[in-house]
Amino acid sequence: MQMDKSHMTSLFENATEGIVLADQQANIVLVNPAACRMFAYASEELIGQKVEVLLPSRYRVGHVPLRDGFYHHPQNREMGSGRDLHGQRKDASTFPVEVSLSSYRQENRQFVIAFVVDITHRKEIEQSMVQQQKQLEKVTNDIRKLNTELEAKVEERTVILKEALQRLEQSQAELSEALDKERQLNEIKSRFVSMASHEFRTPLSSVLSSASLIGKYTTAEQQPNRDKHVNRIKESVKHLNDLLEDFLSLGKLDEGKIGAVFYEFDLPEAVYDTIEEVRGMIKKGQEIKYGHNGGHFACSDKKLLKNILINLLSNALKFSDEAATIDVRSESHDGKATISVKDKGIGISKEDQEHLFSSFFRGKNALNIQGTGLGLHIVKRYTDLLGGSINLQSALGEGTTITVTIPINDNQHGENNSGH
Repeated sequence: MQMDKSHMTSLFENATEGIVLADQQANIVLVNPAACRMFAYASEELIGQKVEVLLPSRYRVGHVPLRDGFYHHPQNREMGSGRDLHGQRKDASTFPVEVSLSSYRQENRQFVIAFVVDITHRKEIEQSMVQQQKQLEKVTNDIRKLNTELEAKVEERTVILKEALQRLEQSQAELSEALDKERQLNEIKSRFVSMASHEFRTPLSSVLSSASLIGKYTTAEQQPNRDKHVNRIKESVKHLNDLLEDFLSLGKLDEGKIGAVFYEFDLPEAVYDTIEEVRGMIKKGQEIKYGHNGGHFACSDKKLLKNILINLLSNALKFSDEAATIDVRSESHDGKATISVKDKGIGISKEDQEHLFSSFFRGKNALNIQGTGLGLHIVKRYTDLLGGSINLQSALGEGTTITVTIPINDNQHGENNSGH
């Protein structure tokens, strides 16, 4: 529990977005360092203040009925939601922001959490793109004028026109690419806010409920009831820990803090040990079968390979019914190792397979099953660090087979493959 609290604190304290938590009276009860830096306040200056202190003065009175309306009819609101929003710093200077809102209840009290992003730099880029578009339009008009004035110089005019059109096409392509990246980033942020709000609320509610009920079972005859709620708390805490581990792994990968360290180890022994480690996840009647062909020794990063296998095995167990069999195979030959995990679970549609290795993506038929949508994305990133490849074969209702292939000869890796 202490480690989980440490993870939660680390996630809150090191988030790059501003996070502000307000109670049902719109009083600020928590604010992270990123929000303090953004609004130029110390945290103790904001705690207990109304949320309107972070709004430009001219909007504060009008915001109160809007805020009251949200508290009466709370709903998740994505970044921006078509509004031009601004925040106000302690020195009264204002800046453009995007805000995502999410609401939850705890101990019969309503709380609203706001994720705040300073978009000053993006607004500057948009203004710059508008200026570039105007300049491009001016160049186009100049070319048309030259076309009229220099009709006799056909060859020269053609060269000028061609160059200008190339610049125009290049600028339009760059503009389109920038807008696509912006849309993708907003989609990822929206999926994260929605997923985090749901996935954290469910286990926390379970912990609070079970913790309250344990105190009601005081006699020795009620020990089975206490054990049931203790196990439920443990399962919820484990789920929270898995969520945090996924977030922290993704953050370390993005920051280049995870690298591969290659050394020799026994491949089938490593796979077998990993299978034994995940047996605690097995549902009633489920079975994991394992077989290996080829040599035993491999030169790779055993820790990264173990993390890949844990992700693949936990997915296979989670998305398979009770009494299902999971087949694990490994082969070692010609300087390469191939490890496959096959299940007969719910399967993945062809449409979803195209996006399965993207961050925070979840298949349409798996939305009601716990998960972050980060597992296969992290598996793909780890496989890349090992210099390997990943292949997926799946059909709805028939199951999924994921195969990872990595080089296992020392001379195939060269220097350690790190993100630095």
